[in-house]
Amino acid sequence: MNEVRVRFAPSPTGNLHIGGAHTALFNWLWARHMGGKFVLRIEDSDRERSTLEYEESIYSGLEWLGLLWDEGPRAGGPYGPYRQSERLEIYREYAGKLVDKGLAYREGEAIIFRVVPGEIVSFDDIVYGHIEVKSETLKDIVMIKSDGMPTYNYAVVIDDYTMSITHVIRGEDHIANTPKQILLYKALGFELPQFAHLPMILGKDKKKLSKRHGATNVLEYKDMGFLPEALFNFLTLLGWSPGDDREIFTIEEAVELFDIKDVNKRAAVFDMDKLRHINQEHIKRMNSDKRLEAVKPFWEDLGLPYHNHSSDYLAKVLEIMEGRGQTLKELAEYTDYFLTFEPVKERVDREYAATSKEVLGPFCEDMIKLSQWETKTLEDFAREWSNKREVPLKKIAMPLRVLLTGTKVSPGIFEVIELLGKDETIKRLSHWGILNVSE
Repeated sequence: MNEVRVRFAPSPTGNLHIGGAHTALFNWLWARHMGGKFVLRIEDSDRERSTLEYEESIYSGLEWLGLLWDEGPRAGGPYGPYRQSERLEIYREYAGKLVDKGLAYREGEAIIFRVVPGEIVSFDDIVYGHIEVKSETLKDIVMIKSDGMPTYNYAVVIDDYTMSITHVIRGEDHIANTPKQILLYKALGFELPQFAHLPMILGKDKKKLSKRHGATNVLEYKDMGFLPEALFNFLTLLGWSPGDDREIFTIEEAVELFDIKDVNKRAAVFDMDKLRHINQEHIKRMNSDKRLEAVKPFWEDLGLPYHNHSSDYLAKVLEIMEGRGQTLKELAEYTDYFLTFEPVKERVDREYAATSKEVLGPFCEDMIKLSQWETKTLEDFAREWSNKREVPLKKIAMPLRVLLTGTKVSPGIFEVIELLGKDETIKRLSHWGILNVSE
């Protein structure tokens, strides 16, 4: 079998969005699974709407997801150039051959392929099975427009053939274009590639994916605190599964298991809740150093002084969260009180502290006398103290949590107190007047 060669061919008329990333990912997976080549081709024939800024955004999105290309812009390769705007001579040459054969005609500056009625155009799609169309349902195909630029249906045939593409893997919205392209392949005497059309992605409301569902610039997911490996995992499950109940897997596991023949033709549903869950699982699996580096930019965005603390302390802060927070951004937000007391002051009023002082004051006065400042010691002391005075533990734990963290939800409060340390705990309780110790 010839080497598998696939391509992703975006138009730089917009950013890399979820639908495009999904197509690129399935091409990349098939190439990697088969030990083949993943080619990036830029289809910039729309000169008015194509921009270098969008092109750069596409590169950045692919690189962030880990979908590095073997050939294409920046990477080079033996089948270049890899931008349509740099391939105009090639398109004119092949169009001229069809005119010479009498299979196409000129209309002004345009060159148009003549569709002959009475033919059955058929192909076997790897995902959708056998498809056939009567040629009389198709109009003549414009190949070169009057401005000298090629049309999509023509350029894609020339590009895929001259780049030796073996598998054309793209969205199912292109099924309707395939018969037109097959007519051009045959007229030019080209061997057909294998076609595989990927299922449509719908929102949870079963409507076509749009920005409100999450069809947004891939790099916005980075800004929202999603991990690239989590988005990769999630996108892989849109139309394919490993064949068991597993939903969380690594990129390496996906490469090993992926087979284009296993893609499901049923429309896939983009479920943001599922993406968030998958992201949370990948955050849990990260080693502490990598997780810390990933969260730092989000602390920075929140203006939190993480650089005032040691890496060891910060790593413990993230470990103590025990899976709380489904994104890196949430993890940064949920840990703000470990980095500084300022947000706690903003979230809590002194009236709350005043109403808590009657019970909390005596407890804290006794607690700070402890020589050992460890979770178990603190917790055992609190239970003993509350039993002795017949005060429910929650009447101590909840106000303590609120006054130290500014929130009613946190890891175990005595774990928090151990990590904050005795000096910081005293400082915060003194601020609220719970302890009579100067700040």
